[in-house]
Amino acid sequence: MRVRALSAVLCSSTFLATFATPALAGETGGAAAGAPASSPAPAVTPPAAPRIHTAPVTARSSNLSYRGPVYEKTATGAIVPYVPPALASRLGAATGGSPVGAVAITKPELLVPGSTARYVGGIAAAPMSVPAAVQQIIWAGDQIIGLPYIYGGGHQSFSSPGYDCSGTVSFALHGASLLATPEDSSEFMAWGSRGLGRWVTIFSNSGHAYMTVAGLRLDTSAADDPSNQQGPRWRPLRTGNVGYTVRHPVGL
Repeated sequence: MRVRALSAVLCSSTFLATFATPALAGETGGAAAGAPASSPAPAVTPPAAPRIHTAPVTARSSNLSYRGPVYEKTATGAIVPYVPPALASRLGAATGGSPVGAVAITKPELLVPGSTARYVGGIAAAPMSVPAAVQQIIWAGDQIIGLPYIYGGGHQSFSSPGYDCSGTVSFALHGASLLATPEDSSEFMAWGSRGLGRWVTIFSNSGHAYMTVAGLRLDTSAADDPSNQQGPRWRPLRTGNVGYTVRHPVGL
């Protein structure tokens, strides 16, 4: 009788242990015996920030040659292939018509594919893949290319027979409605936003100012320019811009 009672007690304990363990585990927060361990959540990699395009401001080479396609924006807004004035004159003489695109006071608004400005026949062609304001800066700068350097030129008025360094920068920015009154080189040290711009960067100190626009440099100084011509010109990028405060138009 004692053996049977002890056997019954042991069977009852085994039965309770088998069915009570999961419930107790749930109540105490533990894991049930034999239950598979939960896998850790996979690490989530945040998406990479989009790369911001920044136009170059320095270059090792002073070569400005370009052989790609060039277009012209007409007065009606149409984009047509550009015909240089010299070629247009020859074509006009051969066909008896008047030359198309003959040299005029207003220089043509040239365009090239891509995001880099190009040097075409002494003026700059604006890239098609840039904001309209950048194109306007380039086309405005084109209008004073070839004028002489005049100290103080472009400061009493945006209209001048010649321009100095900061007068040149002021005129180009004014052409894109980014500047209401001319600034001198010292004033440009605190103008706009600090640092390199995406498309336009202004370098200035107390004695000089120039700007880079989509890969070309607008400057009255012939530094790092094999042409050695003075006055407002589109020039190669410099090899370095040490000694200048770096600013840019807000948003550009």
